[in-house]
Amino acid sequence: MLSLTSNTLKPIFSPFTSTSTTTFLNPHQPPHPKPSLKPISASIQQFPSSTPKPQPNQQVYQPFRPPPSPIPEQYRSLDVNGRLEILANRLGLWYEYAPLIPSLLQQGFTPPTIEEVTGISGVEQNRLVVAAQVRESLIHSKTDPEITAEFDTGGSELLYEIRLLSVQQRTAAARFIVEKRLDAKGAGDLARATKDFPRRRGDKGRESFDYTNPGDCLAFMYYRQAREHRDMSETRTDALEEALKVVGSEKARSVIVRELEGESVRDEEEEVVAGVKVPVVRLKFGEVGESSRVVVLPVCKAEEKDKEVMEAPWECESEGELGVVVAEKGWKRWVVLPGWEPVVGLGRGGVVVSFSDARVLPWKVNRWYKEEPILVVADRSKKEVEADDGFYLAAVDGEGLGFKVERGSALKEAGVKESLGTVVLIVRPPKDDTENEIAEEDWE
Repeated sequence: MLSLTSNTLKPIFSPFTSTSTTTFLNPHQPPHPKPSLKPISASIQQFPSSTPKPQPNQQVYQPFRPPPSPIPEQYRSLDVNGRLEILANRLGLWYEYAPLIPSLLQQGFTPPTIEEVTGISGVEQNRLVVAAQVRESLIHSKTDPEITAEFDTGGSELLYEIRLLSVQQRTAAARFIVEKRLDAKGAGDLARATKDFPRRRGDKGRESFDYTNPGDCLAFMYYRQAREHRDMSETRTDALEEALKVVGSEKARSVIVRELEGESVRDEEEEVVAGVKVPVVRLKFGEVGESSRVVVLPVCKAEEKDKEVMEAPWECESEGELGVVVAEKGWKRWVVLPGWEPVVGLGRGGVVVSFSDARVLPWKVNRWYKEEPILVVADRSKKEVEADDGFYLAAVDGEGLGFKVERGSALKEAGVKESLGTVVLIVRPPKDDTENEIAEEDWE
């Protein structure tokens, strides 16, 4: 708010005259000489506005406005109605009219409004805009123009699937999609396999596959799926044949051929005889929701009494077409796990014990295990301590002191012949993946 202050004209009186104020008020006194005038001076002062300003930490709602996209030159002179007509009639190639969508959003349109006028759904709008950005990144990364041209007609669905890859990975993936004539599902599998490959450190056979080769990444995904089936089932054979179709390196091909011929299965059986191993897996964010089959198990805390394990429900199954979960009795804590093979094969007697520290495991753990909570899945139907290299759930010495995980050899030395259950799986909590994050300069 602005305020204007001015100096009014005032008569000038000399302090040296004898005329007083009372004389000035006397009407019979002669008037004073004409006072001298001073120029008007004005000053502008800034006052705080009556409208309160938001504090620095105060959250102010701002509707999302996507960044402006470069509109092709042939569309720049069009008004709003002209742009809507282009979208409604799909005039031009998809990547040419896709930038018109962000421009309309900038002018206040919403996806539902654009859908109502043009018939392009909100999902398709997003796919077109993102795919156009992916295509621009391929052009800026000096991808072969012939490869990029393959996506000019109907390529938005394919390019949208590789949006989460880095610029370098997009180039290799685009070339592979064109060479193998992959559909949208195949492109999506390729992108997921590429992102998932760095997380599979320690998986058998991974060292034989080349991470920089898109075909090897996709083949390794099929290879892992095949190894989930020990017997030579049709599903296992189909997965290995798909891996052979897309594999890129000869080293990885030889591993797949050996698996297809059954040599790896015999090696695995020999390993089981030589020593019992407990799989340790890290749960991924959203993995339970994406699983086609899940298992619900009762949970006990590690500091609880050992009798809690025996009192936990022994059976929990789904009933009816909607898969309603029914337990034989009520329980306080439950956990839902993906349908991993060790968990699905539990049947009756499965139970989970939650530990707040992974150092409870009877082997040397890595430093990042420390102070990390874990879930120990045990089979209560198998209590007998048989294998020296096996792992078993046992009670801590002394009544009501909780649980521990021990090797079979240690329990045998202590004269323990029966445990609370055989450990079949160790589950680590989900964690943000920072090993293969896309660098800031790779985002488009």
